Amino acid sequence: MASTGEWFETVAEAQRRARRRLPKSVYMALVAGSERGITTEDNVAAFSELGFRPRIADLPQERSQTTTVMGQEIAFPVVISPTGVQAVDPEGEVAVARAAAGAGTAMGLSSFASRAVEDVAAANDKLFFQMYWVGTRERILQRAERAKAAGAKGLIVTLDWSFANGRDWGSPMIPEKLDLKAMLRFAPEGVLRPRYLAGWLKHGKLPDLTTPNLAAPGEPAPTFFGAYGEWMGTPLPTWEDIAWLRQEWGGPFAVKGITHPDDARRAVDAGATAISVSNHGGNNLDGTPAAIRLLPAVVDAVGDQVEVLMDGGIRRGGDVVKALALGARAVLIGRAYLWGMAANGEAGVANVLQILRQGIDSALLGLGRSSIHELSRDDLVIPPDFTRSWKG
Repeated sequence: MASTGEWFETVAEAQRRARRRLPKSVYMALVAGSERGITTEDNVAAFSELGFRPRIADLPQERSQTTTVMGQEIAFPVVISPTGVQAVDPEGEVAVARAAAGAGTAMGLSSFASRAVEDVAAANDKLFFQMYWVGTRERILQRAERAKAAGAKGLIVTLDWSFANGRDWGSPMIPEKLDLKAMLRFAPEGVLRPRYLAGWLKHGKLPDLTTPNLAAPGEPAPTFFGAYGEWMGTPLPTWEDIAWLRQEWGGPFAVKGITHPDDARRAVDAGATAISVSNHGGNNLDGTPAAIRLLPAVVDAVGDQVEVLMDGGIRRGGDVVKALALGARAVLIGRAYLWGMAANGEAGVANVLQILRQGIDSALLGLGRSSIHELSRDDLVIPPDFTRSWKG
């Protein structure tokens, strides 16, 4: 989508612009966490408890951010996290994929995405396809094989979900489909956000609330809530199921949603090549500590047996550096790029990625590190009670 606003200098400003532009229901769907929101708040707040230990002389003139994630070389250690149906921008995940490709990084695409994996892969060949355990083994494998045929380089299986949906501030009302009844109901929100509505009208369509990547061959795409219902009705996966899918996939394979060191070890045993320390952005079991608090114990549990990623609360380049210093290979971002897209379309996503990349470079300079691979816990001031872990 073409640029619709000016450049912004922080993710916080992108969020402010997103709030001004999006209808209330859409905006609340992006910011909401489960129940009281303890975890959502801690994901962000925990980073402020970590301090830096800067240096002031003999600093590196050049600093490298390149790394690899699941076999893909990326220009800096930030990957697009998979998020569900995006009613934020008419081009949705395709616009995000182009912005990520332009920045030289990879993208995770949700199986609940609003755009088909074939279209997104055509916009960014560094694509990881994300799946929930929905339906039979046959259907799950069918989706994975479709993604591989489209060009997906890795598979991400998300396991952290307890179907918690009550929110103390009220859940946003999201319709199953945009029929006449739904449009009349949400018309007042659209009138209050004319720029948002104009963007969709310019493209000659309304937000698509279906999930094309969950469609069975020859069948129409299910609605988001239809797919969600199938997911809720599917028997919960076992570690044996995960090992089976890993073997059938045969390529780079990540397990997302790790918070417990025991689960990290089980993921390694199941054959995972990467794990993501994540609490689903606070949209899961409320009261789970911030992902950054749990990261060190997970890293200590698995060592270098597997790539460790982290997802949750990243708002600036300094946050990325803190995660890397605690042992992550790279981070994934979700809300940050969605706010960027809401603020300024594809250019807004690129803007957010540039903010993070520049922030990483500034932090490396301040710490006297010439590469992200030199970062360690010695670069941080870590309070004694900062981490949270379970014995196991």
